[in-house]
Amino acid sequence: MSTITVNNIEIEVTRKNIKNIHLSVHPPNGEVKISSPLHVNDNALTLFVLSKMEWLQNQIYKFKILDKIKETYYITGETHYLFGKPYLLNVIEIDKGSPKVEMRNKKYIDLYIKKESSKEKKEKIMKEWYREELKKEIPPLIEKWEEIIGEKVNDWGVKQMRTRWGSCNTKDKRIWINLELVKKPYHCLEYVIVHEIMHLVERGHGLFFQRLMDKFYPDWRTIKEQLNRI
Repeated sequence: MSTITVNNIEIEVTRKNIKNIHLSVHPPNGEVKISSPLHVNDNALTLFVLSKMEWLQNQIYKFKILDKIKETYYITGETHYLFGKPYLLNVIEIDKGSPKVEMRNKKYIDLYIKKESSKEKKEKIMKEWYREELKKEIPPLIEKWEEIIGEKVNDWGVKQMRTRWGSCNTKDKRIWINLELVKKPYHCLEYVIVHEIMHLVERGHGLFFQRLMDKFYPDWRTIKEQLNRI
């Protein structure tokens, strides 16, 4: 047994009497392993991993997200984030009126909710508020980057996604933004929007796509790394 490192990913290599290379990602933390035929050297394995890099990074990301998920109870004193900034949650029980969320003094998120509401109900109200806050920020960013890149987005939406920060339907020119971006720094949202609009120019993530990103958004690699780390 040995290891190789590809793009800062450490991979455990086991050579066996088999015909094909098998690349796999394992819980709980996304450990990467390769089962390799006896005659395949490390350079060939590195090239194989590079050819699977997009898939591999997506698999690792899934495990990182699952590992980071912590139970949220929606009680007073919890820390919640809006565009990368921490706020203290303050739950205010009400006898009448509709549930709502308000920001206060740039420090607090006040959740007005009926007494004895379930955690699921509180989560639903918070997500609705988060969705509206995110939807306020998306149109000006799309408009800005449509003009810069020279492509037109026909439609966009927000939804919860487990394995992607965004997606693009190039045929319909529709982009989707992950709701969780509302909790990340603002420049992360901008990066994802640029990334998805760029797919209207180039569908894949190959060299041409990377050169386009370098041209229009030079810091994209740094932000991508930050986004997948936080």
